[in-house]
Amino acid sequence: MRAGGEGAVDILIVGGGVNGAGIARDAAGRGLSVLLCEQNDLGSGTSSASTKLIHGGLRYLEHYEFRLVREALIEREVLLRAAPHIVWPLRFVLPHNRSMRPAWLVRLGLFLYDHLGGRELLPGSRSVDLRSHPSGVPLQPQFAKAFEYSDCWVEDARLVVLTAMDARERGADIRTRTRCLSARRDGDIWRVRLAPEGGEEIEVTARALVNAAGPWVADVLNARIGLNANGAVRLIKGSHIVVPRLFEGDQAYIFQNDDRRIVFAIPYEGDYTLIGTTDVDYDGDPAAVAIAEDEIAYLCRAVSGYFKQPVTPDLIVWTYSGVRPLYDDKSKDASAVTRDYVLELDAPEGAAPLLSVFGGKITTFRRLAEQAVDRLAAPLGVSAPPWTADAPLPGGDIPNADFDAFLAGLRRDRPWLPASLARRYARAYGTRTGDLLGDAGSLDQLGEDFGDGLHEAELRYVVAREFVTVPEDFFWRRSKMGLHAGEKARSAVAAWFARLGEAAGAGRPAVAASIGKRA
Repeated sequence: MRAGGEGAVDILIVGGGVNGAGIARDAAGRGLSVLLCEQNDLGSGTSSASTKLIHGGLRYLEHYEFRLVREALIEREVLLRAAPHIVWPLRFVLPHNRSMRPAWLVRLGLFLYDHLGGRELLPGSRSVDLRSHPSGVPLQPQFAKAFEYSDCWVEDARLVVLTAMDARERGADIRTRTRCLSARRDGDIWRVRLAPEGGEEIEVTARALVNAAGPWVADVLNARIGLNANGAVRLIKGSHIVVPRLFEGDQAYIFQNDDRRIVFAIPYEGDYTLIGTTDVDYDGDPAAVAIAEDEIAYLCRAVSGYFKQPVTPDLIVWTYSGVRPLYDDKSKDASAVTRDYVLELDAPEGAAPLLSVFGGKITTFRRLAEQAVDRLAAPLGVSAPPWTADAPLPGGDIPNADFDAFLAGLRRDRPWLPASLARRYARAYGTRTGDLLGDAGSLDQLGEDFGDGLHEAELRYVVAREFVTVPEDFFWRRSKMGLHAGEKARSAVAAWFARLGEAAGAGRPAVAASIGKRA
């Protein structure tokens, strides 16, 4: 611990989304003491409400955001190497719509997209004849030509928790369900009041404060710190719908809409298709964000203009919405607001520094975090260099980033695991799957069987390692089993969590000692 009183930390971070977790990881890896507080679960806001893509942002080229696209394309391959279990390649099919952008413009954009980021791992773009290519089967017959290119899929909420896990394993103190009530400067330190859920308020001190509160970034500045942040952030709502699977194959589709926006249709969780997103200005409570009827109509209309099978509201099995805290560049159109990030450092002479994070996209979170810690390096006297570009995330240390070979090895070593369960564990936990399974040599040795592929060993693992405290954390963020598990299994899991809470309240260990904090 450094100056600022007994128990002081170097950096206190408000916000446990992808940016806050990324900053905590980078800073802890440079030897700084870090405390991160998150008012809910990790990634429970914007970071788990994305379109689940690691991408350069093809459409950003139209807004001449070449630096952002180049950085994102470089980061795409960094993350593909760092976490091949939760990040994997995805081919996108872009049907040519003659009433939209001309073919030459699309080809030019894809040429730049192929070359701006020094692509090494992913195949380049090409033209596709939809009349003979399998990707044309679900599309309306007027679409004869398409372009195909590469980007990546990401399990966004898992990206957040794995980043936070790595931060904790490097010494960071990660506190979920802990609100920041207030923060005030006291000379060269911050005095911050925190309120853990169900506990007493505490005061902690820090040499630097990072405001990575996402949609609440202005609220933290205005109401918690007492600084004026009016006009610095523009909240944009993005909504998605999930429907039963609309097409065969592993490809995704990107459709041009008549408002010059684009809408994705992406294979999702095996049985479904994910459709999104919208761009709508939002001025409500970010915690209460939800899809509106006109957004549902917009998304259904957009994809129905391309698929043979119309998409109607009655098909929807799930929706989710998030609020993007974009830096307000005064664009009239919500979809044209920059997705670039802005780091604002407030460091008066002799006073503790404050760094606020505006904007950003999930693809560039690692680079944002690196630059954030670089900005704080001088005030905090940090000399350690950046390190995260070549460091795998927990479970991502798969040899040669070859997921298929890793999965084959898992199935060979644990032949008693059903194929679907082995694949789900490998995708979620990567090389940490062994920690979850322990010495088990049969399904019976995974503890209580809740049904629908849910076993007690997995729950014990996510509680011990992944900051899970309630069933929702597991069903909708650590996994998407909320889409697959039946009512009986969900009720059984809820009962297990209730018993866990009772055991903890009685002072007994809540989790088996065999699953402790990783060294």
